[in-house]
Amino acid sequence: MSISYHDSNTRMSQLTIHNGTVYLAGQVPTDATADMRGQTEQVLARIDELLATAGTSKEHLLAAQIWVTSMAEFDQMNTAWDAWVVPGRPPVRAAVEAKLAKPEWKVEIMVTAALPEA
Repeated sequence: MSISYHDSNTRMSQLTIHNGTVYLAGQVPTDATADMRGQTEQVLARIDELLATAGTSKEHLLAAQIWVTSMAEFDQMNTAWDAWVVPGRPPVRAAVEAKLAKPEWKVEIMVTAALPEA
């Protein structure tokens, strides 16, 4: 049983794969000047890229953890999320308000997905 690590540095990997399951690190926006919806859309696009690298997609999501800096902007995050998630295939999800590593970030999302069956 092997574990593969991708986009790694000395501290962390952006994704790992083990036993048919893909684990992503928390993803943050690249343009922190965007509003909550824009930052969420950036994060979801990055998640799509990483899932594709691993050989899967959002169609195979199992779980999502979402951190937002303000529940007052929660609806903006959900607008982006609802437009992105595959209808009929929403993962289990938790979302909480939290202080993120950089004050300009409004959202961070971490997902787990299955590899498609061969």
